[in-house]
Amino acid sequence: MKRVILFIAIISSFITPFDGSSVNIALPSIGEEFSLDAVTLSWITTAYLLSIAILLVPFGKIADIFGRKRVFLLGISLFTATSFLVTFSADVSMLIGLRLLQGAGCAMIFGTSLAILAAAFPPGERGKALGITIAAVYLGLSLGPFLGGILTETLGWRSIFLVNVPLGILCVLFTIWKLPMEWRDAAGERFDLKGSVLWGVALVTSIYGLSILPGLSGLVLIASGIVALLVFILLEVRIPNPVLNMYLFLGNRVFTFSNLAALINYSATYAVTFLLSLYLQIAKGFSAEYAGLALVAQPVMQALFSPLAGKLSDRVDPGRVASAGMAVTVAGLFLLTFLEADTTIVFILACLVLLGAGFGIFSSPNTNAILSSVERKFYGVASGMVGTMRLLGQMLSMGLAMTIFALFIGKEQLEQATLSSFIESIRVAFLIFFVLCLLGMAFSLVRVKKMQG
Repeated sequence: MKRVILFIAIISSFITPFDGSSVNIALPSIGEEFSLDAVTLSWITTAYLLSIAILLVPFGKIADIFGRKRVFLLGISLFTATSFLVTFSADVSMLIGLRLLQGAGCAMIFGTSLAILAAAFPPGERGKALGITIAAVYLGLSLGPFLGGILTETLGWRSIFLVNVPLGILCVLFTIWKLPMEWRDAAGERFDLKGSVLWGVALVTSIYGLSILPGLSGLVLIASGIVALLVFILLEVRIPNPVLNMYLFLGNRVFTFSNLAALINYSATYAVTFLLSLYLQIAKGFSAEYAGLALVAQPVMQALFSPLAGKLSDRVDPGRVASAGMAVTVAGLFLLTFLEADTTIVFILACLVLLGAGFGIFSSPNTNAILSSVERKFYGVASGMVGTMRLLGQMLSMGLAMTIFALFIGKEQLEQATLSSFIESIRVAFLIFFVLCLLGMAFSLVRVKKMQG
């Protein structure tokens, strides 16, 4: 049974990041076909991430109540179906709409897969299983730019979504035939619809506000999002069955600092692939295929280091391992702040190797620390929180990138912007990410001290 669960987790953990990373490499082609400006182009990625982040925690709670296998099966089916339908997109509105539905499917997958894995593997084996699963995530990230570049160059950007379909169908069949068990550790609890709506409102207003900065309306929306988040927190501490139990944060210091470290780390790293994809194709003149091949360096290192770090976190304090990974990531981001139009590809590859190694060392130990710090009945919510921190960080990362583009480039298409403005905007982004990652490392180190105390 453990092997079947691990196999299903590996497949589902591969196809979702593969989709995201392959789309990143195809963005210039999509922008050219639909004549999109930089901010609108960014929304093809951001809409997908926003949909996942809004629904992750609610679906994690729904899975704890009604069954994790049931929610997972619905999610993988929806993701597979929408991947096929995306290929028929007639305009950018249809494309973004289908990306929102894809995100809903991903939320069901992310909110259940790690919870099922944590329930199946005891603490002494969990780190290794998580490391293997997260390695599959990075394998998807590795092959996404490479295969996405080849497919975009040869068959067009629509073909990249078809890769998800056979793998998704395989995952559905294995779940139906080989996974007879169901997990409902919070059966009988009521679902918190009001809290879920408030959570969604807080995220939508904040992220959309980020995308339209520096205008006044952007600031108003961000402020509204913060107010909605505060109301959400006040509601969740008062009701008996909240969608997100705030006492997981208030009474569990390892859970709190591990999630904060994840949030900041993803905020500082996710947009790196997006920015370097544009840099290699616009500033260096690379084709999508060769740009994708260069970007493979980072996730390959992540895939190599993640299983080793996960296994190590079963024996050594996970916080120490994760903190070491963040230190390596800081070094990679610092080097990227020196990027110029004539920077050599060797230098860029060296930076990607550092980032990949650092993130591979950080991710699985940090996830192990989060899941091992809660009771079994909270596995779905904790799994949802792991994904939420990742997705919130990714959205903040993309939001920062979009804001910087809006300030330095405006509504011009990237091809029409001056190269100097484009390079300057990327360097500012990497400087901000470097400072963020330093802050994340501080949270990770505090977590270590708390665990020792």
